[in-house]
Amino acid sequence: MSQGPTTRRFAVVGCGSIGLRHLRNLRALGCADLVAVDPDRASRDRAAAETGALPLADLASALEAGASVALVTTPTALHLAPALEAVRAGADLFVEKPLAVSLAGLDELIGEAERRGTIALVACNLRFHPGLVQLRELATAGAIGRVLSARIEFGSWLPGWRPTTDYRTGYAARRELGGGIVLDAIHELDYARWLLGDVASVACFADHVSSLELDTEDVAAILLRFASGAIGEVHLDYLQRSYSRTCQLIGEEGTLRWDFTAGETLLFDAKTGRWQSFPDPPGWETNAMYVAELEHFLACLAYEAEPVQGLRAGRRALEIALAALTSAEEGVIVRLAAAAAAPARLAA
Repeated sequence: MSQGPTTRRFAVVGCGSIGLRHLRNLRALGCADLVAVDPDRASRDRAAAETGALPLADLASALEAGASVALVTTPTALHLAPALEAVRAGADLFVEKPLAVSLAGLDELIGEAERRGTIALVACNLRFHPGLVQLRELATAGAIGRVLSARIEFGSWLPGWRPTTDYRTGYAARRELGGGIVLDAIHELDYARWLLGDVASVACFADHVSSLELDTEDVAAILLRFASGAIGEVHLDYLQRSYSRTCQLIGEEGTLRWDFTAGETLLFDAKTGRWQSFPDPPGWETNAMYVAELEHFLACLAYEAEPVQGLRAGRRALEIALAALTSAEEGVIVRLAAAAAAPARLAA
């Protein structure tokens, strides 16, 4: 490459909370040539004032101004169009999760990206949480033997996510913007595959059961049958007044448990009958995993790493989430075809 990753021009498309976070973190990582793209003038000007980014109303203007990397951080329903626009213009791509609200158009995006050799990462910040990384490393090393089952949970009171804004106006509460707990908490479905391999079938109950004013499901209970034969239980909700994010793996020789709030990963060894604790690094805070995610993306742009979740993997996570919604709507078990493998990408 003639240009190092930090000296390229980065366009962040969507200047809400996550877009602003990425702008801040990119600047902290030494990426000073930034563009804040948002049709809402107040949003882009606020982001520009805080981060020094060039404020522009649309991605086309950013691409014309020399942006060669696009980070798509719009509401989910608005991901596909700018992602495809960026790829067709020759830009590399970072897309917030989930990749889209449906599979329609994704094969076109993936085909364009693969033909052009686009470097593309679908956001998966939990894969950069030290506790979850520790759990995966222990499981991969055989600390609990063959993994037989998983219990995964995420729950948080939706109105408390952004106390200064009305939750009813946000994307999470609105189906047309890609809201609903299943798509919103797709992180859990993504890292379930990361830990246990591909999913073969899905069953789900999901509904709007609370008094929250939204037109999406606010709770989901999802069963996953993995290709390995393992069975997973995934609970997701917008309802819990105390934040909960945990993962438990049950193996033939022990148990692993990660607790986001407690800040530790626990290992139970059946041979010793004892628990061992692996705490998060001292002083670790939530933004560190978003920084690590962008550091990984910069390494990918420098051809020093392969994306931990490319477009095909992001499509598969979405396919599983949509299968859960179909199962809940139709009262059926949804069986999935094997995931298509991504072709090998040649280094520049």
